[in-house]
Amino acid sequence: MPSHLSADRPAPQPPERDAVDLLINRTRRLRGDVDAVRRDTASVDEDDPQLRWQRALCELAVHHLDDLGTHLGQLKEGPPPGPAEQPAEDAERAQQANVAKPQAGALLSRVGSAEWNLLTDEVSWSEELFEIFGRPPKAGPLSLDELPSVLFPEDQPLLTTLVTDCLVDGRPIDGEFRILRTDGRMRTLHMMGEPVLDADGCTASMWAVLRDVSELRRNQRVVRQTGDTLRRRQHMAQTERRVAVELQEAVLPAWRGSLLLPQRGTGALDVAARYLPSDASDLIGGDWYDALELPDGRTLLTVGDLTGHGIPATSAMAMLLGALRGMAVAGIEPGALMGHLNQLLEASVQPALGSALCCRFDPMTGNLAWAQAGHPAPLLFRNGAGRPLPSPDGVLLGAASSVAYEQDEVTLLPGDVLVLHTDGLTRRSDRGVGPEALLALAPRFAEARTAQDCVRTVVEEFGGTERLDDACVLVARIGV
Repeated sequence: MPSHLSADRPAPQPPERDAVDLLINRTRRLRGDVDAVRRDTASVDEDDPQLRWQRALCELAVHHLDDLGTHLGQLKEGPPPGPAEQPAEDAERAQQANVAKPQAGALLSRVGSAEWNLLTDEVSWSEELFEIFGRPPKAGPLSLDELPSVLFPEDQPLLTTLVTDCLVDGRPIDGEFRILRTDGRMRTLHMMGEPVLDADGCTASMWAVLRDVSELRRNQRVVRQTGDTLRRRQHMAQTERRVAVELQEAVLPAWRGSLLLPQRGTGALDVAARYLPSDASDLIGGDWYDALELPDGRTLLTVGDLTGHGIPATSAMAMLLGALRGMAVAGIEPGALMGHLNQLLEASVQPALGSALCCRFDPMTGNLAWAQAGHPAPLLFRNGAGRPLPSPDGVLLGAASSVAYEQDEVTLLPGDVLVLHTDGLTRRSDRGVGPEALLALAPRFAEARTAQDCVRTVVEEFGGTERLDDACVLVARIGV
């Protein structure tokens, strides 16, 4: 590296070798730890923006630590001897031995120095700088007037400003620009320099160190791009969840607490329900519940669950629930109603599978007519004991064409508690699929005074986030 013309600066004191050795060891350990993490992300899913962003950060960190380790190694070894300090026989021996040069891409091959003498018009470039520019040494170094010719046109004004500020105002140089090498490759260089003053304080030359930061900037660009992709994905997910929640809230019943159906007369149902989201997914599922007084005085009770999550599932759920309400108001029986829902789902633009349960209760006779499509049966609690109702035949909605759904009937008595739920309620990591956990709540249901009390009991038992899916529960208590 060329020496400054000004010789009145104090010589830098070498650092303590023990301190440098300690830093080198720490850097090596840290580099090994980061490299281990990088290897773990080497085979990440290219469709996962978060994992791509993590891998890019590891690549950038390893790049920085490699450069830091090389810098510390140079600091430990001290400055290389200049030509005047190196014995002639050593120089000749080194030349004959063809001492290995730094490999392309290594830090030493990415850093070069230059000095432009304003008094003699001499230009001195280090060997590394010729390699960085892809310029053969026999072609000679570029003067300050020639240097902009290898820069990208849009970067030339920046270099002119940096050089002018340095030579005229004595400001240090610190900037980046892109060059086009003779082999057609583009490289990004970071230039740091300062004016060198003569004895009279006038600028005699300009000295600079140029570093090829192309790989560093590429790594930083990858980190930035993957980070932007991750943020866009997160924003899209948040937006989709918000839209799905708004759609779900608009479709599901707006009533809170207990609902009395029908609102007048004897034998009314005390109804309460709850939607229980799961933290296993950030997206809203296609679960639904509903209770509706029909024109003939009977009551519709229904729960269901569509496959999938997000806007597609909630929009399909809204379509099915709207159709179900319309057919129930029109007086269609539960079994036939399930068949029509199956046809509707099969003919939809985005086919899906779903399970459903539809009940119609007559408060005058206590008769409950119901049908199911691949759904858990209602649970009947009476006198402190519970049991699932025997299920009529019915396959999942959307699973087959021209399917007939059976319908069954049961007589409910005053004080009975009927529980309808989707299968996500009991499908937990510590429980199998089945009604056993709900049936165990029979003694507590017997002590409950309202349907809302029963729902609170269910939420206390199943309201945690260890469920694998969203769930709905609807409780109907027969009036005394």
